[in-house]
Amino acid sequence: MPRTSFPGRGTLIEETYLEGEAKGRNEGRTEGKAEERAQLVLRVLDNRGIPVLPEFRERVVACGDLDTLGRWIDLAFTVSEAEKLFAGEG
Repeated sequence: MPRTSFPGRGTLIEETYLEGEAKGRNEGRTEGKAEERAQLVLRVLDNRGIPVLPEFRERVVACGDLDTLGRWIDLAFTVSEAEKLFAGEG
């Protein structure tokens, strides 16, 4: 456990506080990874000259699921239309 100057050091309160801090950092990292993957999907499509309608662009940018974004990255290299990224999804 890292050393802190938290009042009540070594108590359950400090442990809870530090766990919350770590959780916040992890959530921030996940959000950052999702943003990067979404931008990569759009970049691949753009570099391939595939137009992306605003509603599809918004859907990609709004997605926070890293697995889904990873699948879309893979598909972005092969699809002929942006809409096909979402084929088979509800």
